[in-house]
Amino acid sequence: MAVITAIINHVVLINAKIPSESMENTIMPGDRIFGCRLSYGINLNLFGKKIMKKARDPKRFDIVIFRYPDNEEKLFIKRVIALPGEKIRILDGKVYINDSQTPLNDSFVPEIPRGNFGPYEVPEECYFMLGDNRNHSKDSRFWNHHFVRFDQIVGKAVFRYYPTIKILNNYT
Repeated sequence: MAVITAIINHVVLINAKIPSESMENTIMPGDRIFGCRLSYGINLNLFGKKIMKKARDPKRFDIVIFRYPDNEEKLFIKRVIALPGEKIRILDGKVYINDSQTPLNDSFVPEIPRGNFGPYEVPEECYFMLGDNRNHSKDSRFWNHHFVRFDQIVGKAVFRYYPTIKILNNYT
């Protein structure tokens, strides 16, 4: 039984407690969530050996759990906003992709976002992440390494199980 539990916890699921307000109102501080480690393929580090096989790419607006680019010992959870090869620019809090004149629909953001960022091009195999609570989120805009590499992604957040059950990633 211990072997099965270890496999589930290290290969299939990730169990996380949300420490900050950066993803409010989607996920609140203290919420407990499960993420699926296999959503994008296999990305494991077992006994010092890295095993990676990509099955699919993260999509815009997926909520992902990943190793913080500035300190890979820490896990973060944010929303994928820009994909590999895209140009991202934030003007007056509105997010624009590839010189579009129309900002992304970010109706899940609880307040009017502020600030400017970019333009930057997202490198291949990398992603630009933002918290839903943009004015209170330390995300890609503020990191020394602005982008999350695919191999830093641990899994996709699937559902909250505490304090109530809620399916995540339903926004598209």
